[in-house]
Amino acid sequence: MNSYQLGLIMNSCISVIQVMGVFIITSLAGMFSLGQASFMAISAYFTFILARSLDLPIILTAIVGLGISALCAFIIAIPTLKLRKDYFALITMGFGEMISAIVVMCEKYTNGSIGYSRIPKVEHIFWLILAITAFVVYFAWALKRSRFGRMCIALKTDETAAKSFGIDTYRLKIKVFIIASCISGLAGILYGLKNRVITPDGFSWNLSAEMQIFLFFGGTNSLTGAVLSAFLLKLLPEMFRSLELFGQSLQVYRTAFYCVLILLVINFRPNGILGEKEFSITTVRRWVSRLLGRKKAEGGQDD
Repeated sequence: MNSYQLGLIMNSCISVIQVMGVFIITSLAGMFSLGQASFMAISAYFTFILARSLDLPIILTAIVGLGISALCAFIIAIPTLKLRKDYFALITMGFGEMISAIVVMCEKYTNGSIGYSRIPKVEHIFWLILAITAFVVYFAWALKRSRFGRMCIALKTDETAAKSFGIDTYRLKIKVFIIASCISGLAGILYGLKNRVITPDGFSWNLSAEMQIFLFFGGTNSLTGAVLSAFLLKLLPEMFRSLELFGQSLQVYRTAFYCVLILLVINFRPNGILGEKEFSITTVRRWVSRLLGRKKAEGGQDD
């Protein structure tokens, strides 16, 4: 594969990591955040500015960046998670816009709207992104099957019933929000390492909305659907880059294309393409056996 194809795969893998954070907060816990891209910005800017200014290793500053994202998530969660879910969504959206404004205002350190480009080159970035993507997906899968994940699903299903079973729903929400924000921060760091430039526009509200679109398209309760939709829908517009509509590349109409997809899904598949279905080795074996059985039956009829 050439560098362009490798770049597309890396972009799709970063998209999968982004959506895994949204999956944990929305699909497991039933909370709706429109500001997850802001945590990508926080981790990315702190990681690379500290690495450049203090001449520290990226791995060390990345830990600091993720820690600051977790701290910001904790500070936001304390007052807002006591409010209704719709207010929480609006506050996270406002927080995202605030972070973009702060990045522009702190031009001395962040280079403002021009973008911060003093990011060191990391060797074997392709394999690093693939490995971290696999780890994050496995983490989300293990979290969903764990006791913590079952508590989150109980919270999403009926918060009052969850409280009656002794679940501290307020603390649980805070933990979920912090975990999701750290995963988003990790995606932001990888985004910067891959592109070697970060701008406030790259972490706008549009990116947060795009994560939600990918999640709802694949399946609101399906980890498999979230992974597949995040990977394929990120890849799809790039495949149509050479095609034009009204004199412009089809990639320009990406947001409109996603919105049309969501409208179709909401009308015909309200729970997403896969709904609550998950792929497993057992499922794949069952499909293969059915396919082979059909081929044998068709072969017997031809004879």
